[in-house]
Amino acid sequence: MSARERGRLIALEGVDGCGKSTQAARLAESLGALLTFEPGDTAAGTEIRRLVLASDGKLSARAEALLLAADRAQHIEEVVGPALADGRWVVTDRFSGSTLAYQGAGRGLGTDALAPVLEFATEGLHPDLSILLEVPLAVARARLDGVPDRLEGLDAAFHERVALGYKELAGRDPGHWAVVDGDRGADEVAHAVAAAVESRLGWPA
Repeated sequence: MSARERGRLIALEGVDGCGKSTQAARLAESLGALLTFEPGDTAAGTEIRRLVLASDGKLSARAEALLLAADRAQHIEEVVGPALADGRWVVTDRFSGSTLAYQGAGRGLGTDALAPVLEFATEGLHPDLSILLEVPLAVARARLDGVPDRLEGLDAAFHERVALGYKELAGRDPGHWAVVDGDRGADEVAHAVAAAVESRLGWPA
């Protein structure tokens, strides 16, 4: 099936608290697209999410990255791949950009080391567009509530590396990334996200 015949894949990316989950839901509704998320939107993924994000979980950085790659492989097999093959558009809350930013930059594993692992996990599937919601870290942290998960609870230096990692990813591939200022009202951000999709991909019929 050609790229024109299959559906389009859009990923919402950013640090925890940037508003990507809200904006992914709004975008999917406006597009009539399938809304999904990572990690955890399959039965296997639910268990992987628990292992990776449990506050008392003890994983090496490499094990963490490999578990997230496994979640993505299953996610594509069960959810994303079939929807795209049916011609549906898919909006996902996180995709490979998250692993490159969190584990590659944040954990210090390096994007070059992780790239072939992710290529294997995704069988070469990349988002048609990744939208990075940029929000000052202090604002993003203030938006979080409840008990932080294992990654949310890491120190400020980790989250600064993640934010920088995202910025570098978007800067290296501007043809497939759009950066949106997320430090505004939800309606303003939604309008900017929709405008980015319209300009890059058009709108599904």
